[in-house]
Amino acid sequence: MILKGLSKLSNHSTIDSSSIKKGPLLFVMILGAFITVLNQTIMSVATPELMMDFDIAASTAQWLTTGYMLVNGVLIPITAFLIQRFTTRELFQTSMIIFLVGTIVSALAHNFDLLLIGRLIQAAGAGIIMPLLMTVVLTIFPPEKRGGAMGMVGFAIIFAPAIGPTLAGYVMEHYSWRTMFYGMIPFAVIIIAIAFIYLKNVSERSYPKIDVWGVILSTIGFGAILYGFSSAGSKGWTSAEVLVSITVGVVSLILFTWRQLVSKSPLLDLRAFKYGMFSLTTAINIVVTMVMYADMMLLPLYLQNARGYTAMESGLLMLPGALLMGFMMPITGKLFDRFGAKWLSIIGMIITIVTTIGFVNLTDSTSYTYLVLMSTGRRFGMAMFLMPITTAGLNQLPARLNAHGTAISNTIKQVAGGLGTALLVTVMTTSTKSHLTDMIASGGSGSKDHMLIEANIQGINDAYLVIIGIGIIGLLLSFFIKRTEQAEDTEEVEVILDRKLITQ
Repeated sequence: MILKGLSKLSNHSTIDSSSIKKGPLLFVMILGAFITVLNQTIMSVATPELMMDFDIAASTAQWLTTGYMLVNGVLIPITAFLIQRFTTRELFQTSMIIFLVGTIVSALAHNFDLLLIGRLIQAAGAGIIMPLLMTVVLTIFPPEKRGGAMGMVGFAIIFAPAIGPTLAGYVMEHYSWRTMFYGMIPFAVIIIAIAFIYLKNVSERSYPKIDVWGVILSTIGFGAILYGFSSAGSKGWTSAEVLVSITVGVVSLILFTWRQLVSKSPLLDLRAFKYGMFSLTTAINIVVTMVMYADMMLLPLYLQNARGYTAMESGLLMLPGALLMGFMMPITGKLFDRFGAKWLSIIGMIITIVTTIGFVNLTDSTSYTYLVLMSTGRRFGMAMFLMPITTAGLNQLPARLNAHGTAISNTIKQVAGGLGTALLVTVMTTSTKSHLTDMIASGGSGSKDHMLIEANIQGINDAYLVIIGIGIIGLLLSFFIKRTEQAEDTEEVEVILDRKLITQ
């Protein structure tokens, strides 16, 4: 009798994915993810013109990117609650409308403060889209078919920011920076209209109570940590502002962790870390995110600061790798469904490490063609493991933890991105100063400007060496990846049994 009741209750709480039109639903959500993720990287190329237009310093202009990342990092932990509280359509539509409002404000901004406000509003909408999309994939696809779907998601995550600098470089050479925002408005409107027609709810609404203290602690914790890491690159790790921010962030996150473990309705259910493969792949994702930032940050710095290439030329150099990566994502997703993540990750890590070795001896005469080949090789290697690693960990979680797992995964990547950027900038800056001091002390030939460029190149080479070390850690961890089945939701089963026993 109990088993029959248990079966009925379990069936009632499960979404019938066979009745959902997966193609249109995924297409709409991936479009939304693509445009919001693309928006994250386009401002870096526009920084010089914005500095002139608004008469601001580089450290001030950088907040257009840093602030965007901060708002994303603060919002992502809350998405698990939002996904359980609102329908898929409500949440997606609201997020895209918020993003559209921010885009309009940015396009019409007549001063820097208003432009920054517009960017922060954009980030508030964009921060919800990606965790929502990943949760939808986990809900409507069984574990054995998620690889292909996550490959398409990976296309949006990786391809969009990769082509962002190229697209922005073209716009900046021919039009005003405002064109980047005006161009997004019709796309956002079209996506909202299409979503109204095709987007359906795919998850059960559980109406959880909001953990107010959890929201406060996570906002302070993740916000302070990300701010501290982001500021360390320019202000130094010994800066009082950086040390205080990181300390406040760490203390807040310790309190947040304790709060989530004792709460009946946690904002982020950290019990997801009880599942070994999820914990392992989360650790690997920290490493992977740092490795990925080498290509996205160090290479443009080398090309534009040390070699004198334009933003457009810098973006074009990375375009072949971006195109190959976008093409490979769905393929590696299918390979994951068939073979699992272990050997895809190992092979991809080896390719990435080998091609990164090609960047540790850069000079002021390294050929453009060589850089294109090495950069494209790195992107090919990363395409092999980026989404398979994430999917392998999420596949082990019971359905109840899907929203929490995706929120945790995306939050970790945001923090790792901030840490990786700060680490690489610190290594590059410190090493550059050291090499310049040595050159001057040894009476190096050439002008001071020439020596500074040489020291800067050597500093970038040293940063790539650190990336190789981090990549090797990721390679070693990849050997422990296993193919696991989706865990049974024992907690939910116990609750259902208790309810049935009470009614008997």
